[in-house]
Amino acid sequence: MADTDQVPVSDPEAAAAAAVLDALNGTEALNATAKFVASPEGTALAYGSLVLMALLPIFFGALRSVHCSKSKVTRCDNASDMPETITSRDAARFPIIASCTLFGLYLFFKVFSQEYINMLLSVYFFGLGVLALSHTLSPLMSRIFPESFPNKQYQLLFTQGSDDTKEEIVNYEFDTKNLLCLVIGAVVGVWYLLKKHWIANNLFGLAFALNGVELLHLNNVNTGCILLGGLFVYDVFWVFGTNVMVTVARSFEAPIKLVFPQDLLERGLGASNFAMLGLGDIVIPGIFIALLLRFDVSLKKNSRTYFYTSFLAYIFGLGLTIFVMHTFKHAQPALLYLVPACVGFPVVVALIKGELTEMFR
Repeated sequence: MADTDQVPVSDPEAAAAAAVLDALNGTEALNATAKFVASPEGTALAYGSLVLMALLPIFFGALRSVHCSKSKVTRCDNASDMPETITSRDAARFPIIASCTLFGLYLFFKVFSQEYINMLLSVYFFGLGVLALSHTLSPLMSRIFPESFPNKQYQLLFTQGSDDTKEEIVNYEFDTKNLLCLVIGAVVGVWYLLKKHWIANNLFGLAFALNGVELLHLNNVNTGCILLGGLFVYDVFWVFGTNVMVTVARSFEAPIKLVFPQDLLERGLGASNFAMLGLGDIVIPGIFIALLLRFDVSLKKNSRTYFYTSFLAYIFGLGLTIFVMHTFKHAQPALLYLVPACVGFPVVVALIKGELTEMFR
């Protein structure tokens, strides 16, 4: 998701530019053509739906991150479900790694056939998507099925070596409910592979985003500021400084963005002129917002001040991005607006409440 952080605009009067921008993975863009100009209603519906879809994984992922950090038995009993803690060193290196990955993909698409690369990526994201959607649905299944449901336990174990030198490679525990979730995820995955339908894409995208917010944990606010600050610079540079991100995004086909058709009112579920929002613009601010929720919980004041402040700041930043790009008719990196909003608003609140030192500690 490193190459999915900008939110450009597509000018309906410039079909050639739109053809470039519409494919930007991790962007919010209009997939306009010379024959189609989105109606105001269609545009409002598309952007409103994208904003709503962006808020859902942040809100529920943050709530689940609190539960996951407290519990080692329910959803976090498998190694794959344990939260991954991001340290200050990880945060400082992330923009560099992301830049190398982005440029590496750029070289790959220049040297090798786009068709074969995307075929491999489709298979790769199929597997990831099935697991992510299964993990997302698991708590829901636990609530739907009664306790009397015959829920058998299973364990998938791969080891290396023997006796004292035995080492676990894979140790995955699951039950009948988890198995049902995997079946549902597989059905969605086959649908995506065969049709590349936008609804299947969004189901996988929402699952990726929610899992990212839930399982990627910043260890403190300092680390969050380092990560968001570094990706702020990364986003602005690769959007405005080179054509690398545009080239990769045009070639890259994977469910790493949320899409919604602007011509849904005219063409129904077969609509094809999409507005897009990349998962990077959801997960990166989302893990910082989830950190602030855990900070609220740690204060033990029965208040969610910092969480709601940062959540509203995200809405403001995303809305400002859409407003600016429509006003100036020019590509806008989303993190240019999201980072100052998501960091600045909670810091101001902490200053007012006299808790700034405690927040950064």
